[in-house]
Amino acid sequence: MTDASDASDSTAPSDEATTDGGTEESAGGRDVAVPMHVYKAVTVFSTLFAIVAVVVGFVLLDEATQRATAAPEEVNIALAVAGLLTIATGAGTYAFSTRFRAAGMGNPKHEAD
Repeated sequence: MTDASDASDSTAPSDEATTDGGTEESAGGRDVAVPMHVYKAVTVFSTLFAIVAVVVGFVLLDEATQRATAAPEEVNIALAVAGLLTIATGAGTYAFSTRFRAAGMGNPKHEAD
């Protein structure tokens, strides 16, 4: 008869190894370790894209509501939805870009006090 804890220990994934070659400090972490030049490029361009997308989204939303003065029946629904989707795309891009870490960078929430 085998013990259930023995079976789970032999098949459990390692906390240190990941499929992309990087290392993670916890099994549930989603950070991606990349070289410093890749980290800088991802950070710069994703932040730039996110800022532009959010600003364009608010401009579209402002235009759809005629500077928030339009009556509800006068609101351009398609333009308003496009503005909201553009804002969400910018926010999603920025949130995704925060998962990248340069090799050697620590994550403060995983470090000992």
